[in-house]
Amino acid sequence: MLRPGEWGERIAEAELRRAGMRIIGRRVRVGRRDELDLVGWEGDTLVFLEVKTRASETFGRPAAAVDSAKRRYLSRAALRYIQRRFPRHPPQFIRFDVVEVIGTPDGARPEVRHLKDVFPLQGSYRYPGSQPRRF
Repeated sequence: MLRPGEWGERIAEAELRRAGMRIIGRRVRVGRRDELDLVGWEGDTLVFLEVKTRASETFGRPAAAVDSAKRRYLSRAALRYIQRRFPRHPPQFIRFDVVEVIGTPDGARPEVRHLKDVFPLQGSYRYPGSQPRRF
């Protein structure tokens, strides 16, 4: 049986593919500590997707779990991914999305919400091909 997070990621991936997104990575490890749930292309935009799975919204929306520390962590992982995957020609546009999956593997059809462009690149990072600046 799948763990709830893995189950949610599969549900999210299926919904995103149905919506026309081209998924190019799932559970992508970048370094020893960093992991990206899903990575995909939507048009000319490279999208980094954080999937949050909850059985219910009793204690708040799942996207609320993407706090400032998590946003910095995802920004670092995304930049490392870009540096390794696109060393010479980084994508011109990137975006950070959150996908909420509400439900359980043994329950009824889950509710899936795709929240686009939830936050910009966080922290003091240098995006490939640009001058260092604080985002």
